[in-house]
Amino acid sequence: QVQVVESGGGLVQAGGSLNLSCTVSGLPFGAVAMGWFRQAPGQEREGLSCINWRGISTFYTDSVKGRFTISRDNSKNTLYLQMNSLKPEDTAMYYCAARAAYLSCSGSSYAYNYWGQGTQVTVAS
Repeated sequence: QVQVVESGGGLVQAGGSLNLSCTVSGLPFGAVAMGWFRQAPGQEREGLSCINWRGISTFYTDSVKGRFTISRDNSKNTLYLQMNSLKPEDTAMYYCAARAAYLSCSGSSYAYNYWGQGTQVTVAS
């Protein structure tokens, strides 16, 4: 059974930082591309970043470029999202997602098979 569990969200002041984590079990983590997404109330789910199994990030959406960094530790089956210089507009539920094994990165949520329950990030102004 595949499990995807995010953690690390919370309340932070504008300009602050958070580091999200996502642990995966039930998949060959070292062979799957992973992505971070977010969804604010009333908005569509937005793809933020993706990293392939080699640990090479393939994209960041414009709104987070230069502020967010995706990384992974395959020895720990864990994905990370370091978020710096947070803004109130970053407030959303953040999700990590896994593709099926041996597929490449994608910015589309439809390309991902496995999702966590999300972790809430709230940035106060």
